[in-house]
Amino acid sequence: NKNDNKDHHSQIPSVIPSKPPPVGENENPLSSAYTFWFSQRGRSAKNKTSAGDFEQNIKYICSVSSVEQFWRAYSRIIQPNELTGRCDIHLFKFGIRPMWEDEANKNGGKWQVRLKKGGATRCWENLILAMVGEQFACGGEICGAVVSVRYHTEDIVGVWNRTATNLAIITQIRDIMKRVLNLPTSSIMEYKEHFESIKDASNRQNNYSQHQASGHHSNGHVRNIDNEGVRGGQHRNERGGHRGGRLIHRD
Repeated sequence: NKNDNKDHHSQIPSVIPSKPPPVGENENPLSSAYTFWFSQRGRSAKNKTSAGDFEQNIKYICSVSSVEQFWRAYSRIIQPNELTGRCDIHLFKFGIRPMWEDEANKNGGKWQVRLKKGGATRCWENLILAMVGEQFACGGEICGAVVSVRYHTEDIVGVWNRTATNLAIITQIRDIMKRVLNLPTSSIMEYKEHFESIKDASNRQNNYSQHQASGHHSNGHVRNIDNEGVRGGQHRNERGGHRGGRLIHRD
């Protein structure tokens, strides 16, 4: 439903099925079944960083097992350029929750790229078509993809994989992601391991709690890691090496 975010929320099923839908007669099966998820947070939610808080906020939309089911679902789901505020659309392999702590994700990480407003819908479609079409060609390494709509001048698209220590796979995902998104040469891609995201979120929550305990309110310096890039050269390695849990690449 594309009327508005609230209508979209109200029509999301409350029960997550234990099995993906069967492939219908004369339908073309996908190599893997996938699930669409949706999350929306206000500014006041940025300090809720625990797995429980996030899990309560994320909503199951539907699962698909065939090409035809995918297109039926995709055509009905609200598009990134129609969203406002802090919203995320996730497409993950069936059985994998779009959470750092999920068993399939906990040892992995994600490539992400920041896009100027207006470019997210095209890039999101190209990215998920490449993913469900197995263009990344790296076996079971791909967990899912996410598009994150933010308040200001940028949106974010990303691909999650299982193994953050496999540099060859990480490089392959990066190169294919660059190709399918047709990124400009000035684009900066960031790879971040999920354990670093968990650690940063925990530190942010501790800082926020200390502010509250001391009678101070958050002044905006505590930022959500999903909306925080690598700035001022911090943790940056232009040659694509590891440093501080992140891998940075710029053409």
